[in-house]
Amino acid sequence: MKRRASHWQERAAELAVIFPRARLHPAVLAWAEQSSRRAVWAVGFSGGADSLGLLLLLWAHWPERRARLRALHFNHRLRGRHSRADEEFCRDVCAALEVECVVGAWTEAQPGASEAEARAARMAFFDGAGRALWLGHQQDDIAETMLMRLARGSGTAGLAAPRPVHAMTRGRVHLRPLLTLKKCEIVAALRAGKTPWREDASNARGYFFRNRVRRDVLPAWAAAAKRDALGGAAHARELLEEDDVALESWLAGLRTLRADGALGLSKLVGKPRALVRRALHRWLLIQPKAGALSRQGFESLLAAVARGNDTRHSLGREGFAVIRGKILKFERIGTKPRSFRRRAN
Repeated sequence: MKRRASHWQERAAELAVIFPRARLHPAVLAWAEQSSRRAVWAVGFSGGADSLGLLLLLWAHWPERRARLRALHFNHRLRGRHSRADEEFCRDVCAALEVECVVGAWTEAQPGASEAEARAARMAFFDGAGRALWLGHQQDDIAETMLMRLARGSGTAGLAAPRPVHAMTRGRVHLRPLLTLKKCEIVAALRAGKTPWREDASNARGYFFRNRVRRDVLPAWAAAAKRDALGGAAHARELLEEDDVALESWLAGLRTLRADGALGLSKLVGKPRALVRRALHRWLLIQPKAGALSRQGFESLLAAVARGNDTRHSLGREGFAVIRGKILKFERIGTKPRSFRRRAN
């Protein structure tokens, strides 16, 4: 056991030489410097190359945090004995590093479960294990996510994912220090140290959209670019995040959301359409009774909000979006509508 522990600790030290702190994302490093010494750092640990590299680097670069590291392994129970072997591998690594290993299992796992269902189950387990969650996403993940979200027509907020420091609800935060590194760099460094990891064979199959992008699209796209396409995507993500933060700050300063949940439209008059769109998105998010809007339905409501004229739009079975006197409100079905004031064109 001592020999095995020494092996993993040596691998961690060697990896830290290849990837010193300066190679990690600066926003994450800045967050780590301000983090309380008593805070638990939870690490998503699948046993794959990325999450293994992350755990080893955290262990090596922040020795004062080792007693507060907590590795989280979620067994999806979708690959039989291979899933059990992944779990055993993760337990062994954590034992060697003297890091607490918390294992969860998907008790409701069903064959053929969707990517979204598996991710939701995993994140529910992760979110209950601490406020600071470290994740092993790297530059390949940035490009994959960007291509996937372009296909569904995302704006700056969606295309700026995954963020290095992502503030979540209830004071939680997701941290991704490896966004400055490529997958091939991490794999090469592990191989150089003869460090084993677990490979999920299902990633090479085309069951999920991300797998198809990873296997078929990303290599062809990178080859066609004839340049560092992954680095380019990572830089574009940084710029998109800057734009997204600027728009959020501008909108927050306008104070368009009222205490009663209504949206004041007078402060949006003459503002760029991107700001009006964002304000409407924020308003819809806090309407618990509003139904899902199609893209066409959202664009129709957005046009009405931009004009600011009194109108009424259906928001599903529960009620309507009502604009009256430059105020946007949600009105339940059955609410007696007030007469609209006529405005001169």
